[in-house]
Amino acid sequence: MSNKNPKTDFIKTALGQRHHEYRFRSLTPVKPILGTSRVIRDGKEVINFCSNDYLGLSSHPKVIERSKEFAENYGAGSGSSRLVSGTLDIHQSLEEKLADTFGLEAVLVFNSGFQANASILSSLADRSSLILADKKCHNSLIQGALLSRADFKRFNHNDLNNLEVLLKTASNKDYNRIWVVSETVFSMDGDLNDIEGLIKLSEKYGALLYSDDAHALGVLGEKGLGLNYRKEGIDLSLGTFGKAFGSFGAFAGCSSETKDYLINFCPGFIYTTALPPAIIGALDAALELIPEMESERETLHSNIQYLIRGLKGLGFKTGDTESQIIPVIIGSEEEAMNLSNYLEENGIWASAIRPPTVEKDASRIRITITLNHKKEELDQLLKALIAWKER
Repeated sequence: MSNKNPKTDFIKTALGQRHHEYRFRSLTPVKPILGTSRVIRDGKEVINFCSNDYLGLSSHPKVIERSKEFAENYGAGSGSSRLVSGTLDIHQSLEEKLADTFGLEAVLVFNSGFQANASILSSLADRSSLILADKKCHNSLIQGALLSRADFKRFNHNDLNNLEVLLKTASNKDYNRIWVVSETVFSMDGDLNDIEGLIKLSEKYGALLYSDDAHALGVLGEKGLGLNYRKEGIDLSLGTFGKAFGSFGAFAGCSSETKDYLINFCPGFIYTTALPPAIIGALDAALELIPEMESERETLHSNIQYLIRGLKGLGFKTGDTESQIIPVIIGSEEEAMNLSNYLEENGIWASAIRPPTVEKDASRIRITITLNHKKEELDQLLKALIAWKER
């Protein structure tokens, strides 16, 4: 009997195309060496320059201990969605603690950043709305915009003049609401938006502002509380827990009325099981630690600047990064893959990022610096890059 199934020929064709374009992706399990920047990958110890665990909190003793404590007291799972029986008192306490720490009127916790962006934005806009999003916004925000079925337009990356042209044009049309969507730190380039400029434009044209602060939290802003912190005029502030918080989940900072609206109209919140107690415990501890880690952030930023200077000194293009996300822009998919493979052969894991995640001819090695990286590991990366250029 033939194994061929013409109904699924499209799968084979699509995968073949990905291989041909050097865009095929696969999963490789790793085992972290806790408290370090290193993992075991394919049986080999390598330095991990791919992690978003910016403050190393995933292995912090206090975070692990609080996670165990909540699991022991509340069980392994929440047992239901939040609107049924899944809202435990610890969920409510965490939301109140987040609102108090970030100076927000209300907070609603979600199960992941992707789920939050895709479902919140699609709930806050409809066929009669307009969404204007930065061209380099994360895919989760794009999916949210598409799901909303609103008119969806992209403004040039960090181009407030282009955004204003779109807002002026939209003011002559009969939209029920306009959302401006951006990120404070862009996930593939590491550059920052002009949050103050976005607030002013949104207020000038009566638009609502959705600002994703995922990669700034823990690292940037006063007390590491992000670049949305203490900013008036942001209607929806999105934060994630899977990066500097060292755990999993996300939260929406908004008005109490918007929180009630999301509880009643956001499918991504309504129809999913609540985060388990162990996760809530980890987040509870991380939230206490982050504002007190000023000296650690100073060390992290010193290392970030050290590596950026070193990369630029070697002639590598790092774009306009001002954060712990440092792109080494190579160009072609094939060459980016070759560099990634070369680095791994030399004990360094740094993933190649290719289209469609980034634009054509902008494939890169995306390096992320965490508190666990030591100066000698940064030097090891720079030496490997020198060797690759001289090969």
